[in-house]
Amino acid sequence: MGCCAMQYVSKWNPRTQCVYGGRCILTSKQEVPGKNFAETLPVEVSLKIFSKLDVQSLCVAAMTCKLWRGIINSSDHLWRSHCLTVRAICQREIDRDRGSGYSWKVTLVRNYHKGCVKKQWLCGRYSNIRCAEELLDRSMCDLDAETWGEILEAEMER
Repeated sequence: MGCCAMQYVSKWNPRTQCVYGGRCILTSKQEVPGKNFAETLPVEVSLKIFSKLDVQSLCVAAMTCKLWRGIINSSDHLWRSHCLTVRAICQREIDRDRGSGYSWKVTLVRNYHKGCVKKQWLCGRYSNIRCAEELLDRSMCDLDAETWGEILEAEMER
């Protein structure tokens, strides 16, 4: 070997182990600070993970711990995509709230339930209701006159 050849000298590190049936796999014996991925990953990676959640799961995740709540609540982007989905049903309401300066999260919270109820009406879920008692076990909310007009138009087209 010439003078430029590199010599590899292996040094024993007592905090690592090499195991698994003949194959060498290096693992750290150091204690992991917890099973909370948000403690070890960069915030951007945690946000990417949280962005894969649906609305209900995102809300539950925000109640899991202070760290998750902080990450989720500080990222308006996480709530934006869900809010735009609701906007397909409640465009007037979403645009009005955003125009009033509400964050994406607050806008979503204010309109999510209304969007679900309105979607059910527009899809004809309540088309064959014969009396008010049939709606008692349903979750309803106040809908404005314009929304009822949209629902009536959808009913007349059925």
